[in-house]
Amino acid sequence: MTIEEAQRRVDEWIKEYGVRYFNELTNMAILTEEVGEVARIMARKYGEQSFKEGEKSELADELADVLWVLICIANQTGTDLTAAFEKNLGKKTDRDRKRHINNPKLKE
Repeated sequence: MTIEEAQRRVDEWIKEYGVRYFNELTNMAILTEEVGEVARIMARKYGEQSFKEGEKSELADELADVLWVLICIANQTGTDLTAAFEKNLGKKTDRDRKRHINNPKLKE
């Protein structure tokens, strides 16, 4: 699935099942919540914290939740994520073309 297809499918789902998009500020709060759930799993799985008994640990599901809300925000603000990502990739390439290759901290 392309990013464009994902944006279209989310929009279709919202129109069929979701009634309407939550407003932008609500979606920003939801995005923050979902990123927090990713952080919780990362801290427990890869960090020093341990899971609580019965605690959900589905990283892929939480990452998909983040992507879903991010796409909702893009759709409701008229952002073409494919174009935005291409532009961002170009910016990173221009800015960091030699930065990471020459970083001695990454050679360890």
